[in-house]
Amino acid sequence: MNQAVPIPSSPASAAAWRVALPALALAFLLVLVLFRETAMAMASIWVRSDTYAHGLIVPPLTLWLIWRKRASLALLAPTHSYWALVLLAGAGFAWLVGEVAAVNALSQFALIFILIFIVPVVLGWRVARCLAFPLCFLLFAVPFGDFTQPKLMEWTAHFTVLGLRLTGIPVYSEGQHLIIPTGSWSVVEACSGVRYLIASVTVGTLFAYLTYHSLARRLTFVAISILVPIVANWGRAYMIVMLGHLSGNKLAVGVDHLIYGWVFFGIVIMAMFWIGARWREDELPQPQPQPSRVLPTVAVTAGAASVWVAAVASVLVASLWPFAERQLAHATGGSLSRMASLEAIDGWQPTPSALNEWRPRFGDYAASTQASFENGGHLAGLFLAYYRNQDQQHKMVSSMNVLVTNDDPVWAKVAGGTREISFNQQPIQVSTTQLRGPGGIRLVVWQWYWVNGHWTSSDALVKAYTALSRLTGKGDDSAVIVLYAPQGQAGEGDAVLADFARAAGPAVSSALQQTLATR
Repeated sequence: MNQAVPIPSSPASAAAWRVALPALALAFLLVLVLFRETAMAMASIWVRSDTYAHGLIVPPLTLWLIWRKRASLALLAPTHSYWALVLLAGAGFAWLVGEVAAVNALSQFALIFILIFIVPVVLGWRVARCLAFPLCFLLFAVPFGDFTQPKLMEWTAHFTVLGLRLTGIPVYSEGQHLIIPTGSWSVVEACSGVRYLIASVTVGTLFAYLTYHSLARRLTFVAISILVPIVANWGRAYMIVMLGHLSGNKLAVGVDHLIYGWVFFGIVIMAMFWIGARWREDELPQPQPQPSRVLPTVAVTAGAASVWVAAVASVLVASLWPFAERQLAHATGGSLSRMASLEAIDGWQPTPSALNEWRPRFGDYAASTQASFENGGHLAGLFLAYYRNQDQQHKMVSSMNVLVTNDDPVWAKVAGGTREISFNQQPIQVSTTQLRGPGGIRLVVWQWYWVNGHWTSSDALVKAYTALSRLTGKGDDSAVIVLYAPQGQAGEGDAVLADFARAAGPAVSSALQQTLATR
């Protein structure tokens, strides 16, 4: 690699940087103070989560990447751009939406973009373009990627089953649960490979930037850094099951499971980087500066006063959104300890039942109710959890609120899908799940949400409806509705739930509306 020759800057440019850098640093500091809860939430995840521990080194790496650009930056005179305040305001609004909808990732991404857009406000677009990659690399500091876990787990389970069958090992699978002659295995969160994927993409993106200069090669290597860990995780899962099978479950269990997995992943990633380095593009030699002439600055040096005005303006625009969030937070509803009682359900009678031994793993609700009903020998269960005054720690839609956890020792999810039902005389799309429980019992489960009068089974729409409701001053009252029934020998569970849903619609809707009226 050719060593870059530092090119001297003009006295005017150097003077401008001596004013602009303190102004930029102060603007960053004040914004981080304004959004300290969001920043601290990110930092706390870096510390406690192995998946996102890389966030601790992203800010230092960003500073190092900026330092590498110092020769190019010396040629540019910082000049503020007030047009960038529009983008900064947009990022601030996105942060507000993330807060009112309790979407941590949206709030955290928005904070990073606020910091990014402060750069063109204070230093100008030429400087921002020069620092485009280092600034965008900060986005890797956001703990983001858990949403891929269910699909990655599904793919890993399917590939493991395929590999075992191709090897000649009989396997019985239900969802993420596998049974082979020597034992049973489950694909849980740690087997999803999301840790490998996030680590590979972060390091792979940095490697592509430092190793290549053409956009095509950079994008190709980033794409490879996404594909390789996914496929490698499939091989890792298959390898671990095979090691356990061939060793009589003496190897690849317990701690060995994780150690072998990381060793295998490390070898694959090292091979990927070694192969990628064979097509590296060395930096072009920098032109030697002529000692007899002074290179001009690219932009006109801004006055000290105008730079500070731009920095103050960026902080003021950013501060509007925490202020707006506090105003919306004051418009909370009254506390809630119990929901309105359910009215009688036509044709269905309340009955004590073993169905209530299963309870959805939803928490942090303001109130809930669960009951079983009987009609002509058919049983059906109903679970309602009502949410009010949600925040980032207490919310209805989160990775912690599920029908059943993957490590549940009694219940397991074995199938899932969607279907349209009739509820309160209107069609509703619901999520369907089949659970296997103790003694071989199977439950058919339907789940969807209610958000201030809107029905949906989509987590994304729940967040959108919640944000819209809060921004218009209507609060965030929401509820999750879960209906369940035994599958039965003839598989009549869906038919039983369809009849129960039609009958229970008016009672459930009335209970939700009456509870909303107590706001």
